[in-house]
Amino acid sequence: MKTAIIIGATGVTGAPLTQYLLDSDSYQQVIVFSRRELGFTHEKLTTHLVNFDQPLKWCHLIQGDDLFSAMGTTKKQAGSEDAQYRVDYTYQANTIQHAAKNGVDRLFLVSSPGANAQSRFFYPRLKGELDTFALQQGFNTHVLFKPSLIVGDRKDNRLGEKIGTALLTPLCHLIPPLARYRPIKGQQLAQAIAHCAETLSETGIHTLELDAIFTCLPE
Repeated sequence: MKTAIIIGATGVTGAPLTQYLLDSDSYQQVIVFSRRELGFTHEKLTTHLVNFDQPLKWCHLIQGDDLFSAMGTTKKQAGSEDAQYRVDYTYQANTIQHAAKNGVDRLFLVSSPGANAQSRFFYPRLKGELDTFALQQGFNTHVLFKPSLIVGDRKDNRLGEKIGTALLTPLCHLIPPLARYRPIKGQQLAQAIAHCAETLSETGIHTLELDAIFTCLPE
């Protein structure tokens, strides 16, 4: 029986992922690092309320087998590109680095299909920088999930997401190359991540694009 660690546990992917991990027989404990309470308790759940700007105060608590990183925000929600970078890169990179130093064995990281550290565009570049950094940390197993647009119930009203979903869904049926960008529900992504964690036995680096993520969904 293993211990799962998760950051981003209150998000559209992280919230259902936390539930899947709690329901899994593979994990005896689920440790969450969060800025706010989850709003529920569970016999397998340990929640640490932390300040992600001060990782040295709590990094010693990152102890377990598998780290799941599903943290993310938008420029609008964060307030600026610098603030978004802090959430999408710095907070995750710090947690990933300390997890590796503490002997965590496997990393499951939500990335992006366009992630590229050399991109001229802000968001793909920061996601690519995080992927590159994470790969350098030496986990025995490293799984990158590269979904397209992640949709679901959010507390913030993301008009761009709604427009993108409305446009992409029919276009993906009409134009096959666009299928790799079709939206995926946060709950579906969470289920695929949990299923992958339960069934994956190979070590090394694994990258799952959208089609492979859908394949991971249990029938």
